[in-house]
Amino acid sequence: MSYESFKLQRDIKSTLSYLVYLPQSYNTNVKMPLILSLHGSGECGKNIEGVKKWGIHKILRLNDNFPFIVVSPQCPNGEIWEMQFNALKDLLDKIENDYNIDAERIYLTGYSLGGYGTWNFAILNPERFTAIVPISGGAISPKKALCLKNLPIWVAHGDNDTAVNFEESKRIVDCLKKYNSNIIFKVYEGRGHEVCTTAYEEPELFQWLLKQKKQKKS
Repeated sequence: MSYESFKLQRDIKSTLSYLVYLPQSYNTNVKMPLILSLHGSGECGKNIEGVKKWGIHKILRLNDNFPFIVVSPQCPNGEIWEMQFNALKDLLDKIENDYNIDAERIYLTGYSLGGYGTWNFAILNPERFTAIVPISGGAISPKKALCLKNLPIWVAHGDNDTAVNFEESKRIVDCLKKYNSNIIFKVYEGRGHEVCTTAYEEPELFQWLLKQKKQKKS
């Protein structure tokens, strides 16, 4: 297992730090799927190691050959992911340039603050991703999320969440499922905000992700 730490230059005054996880099987001659992972509010700041604390990183710590490249940027203190969308687009461009990425398998996920970031970043860039996995988050508007009607989506939320109301996910899913046949809503009954990590422990999630592949334009 390998974690690489970098800083992406956004402009003269600021940088966006990020981690790159590379599985042992990574080979520069073989294209690999990419996951862009957005953390929650507790991991904002300047200590990039703090990003490893929750979410998908628990899985990475236990698996030295997770079949994805995982890129985990860090949101600065006092900001939300929506303030970093231009930087995230630059980061994706850089990662695709620096690593052998399968352009047909680029996935976006995030939990809590990152769940909001996942919904809203995908709404603004639906063509960029193959599938998204927003966990314990919400979107600016269910109606605006209709642009994701053709995108595979796996949503997870605890119905007893007191940090981010369960309805934040439910109202978007209710709106989208009328048009999107490839949307999964994983409801953790009686569970709270801790499902931000639990959701990534579902082995079916990553099996499902690997099945999602962009259709080539004819």
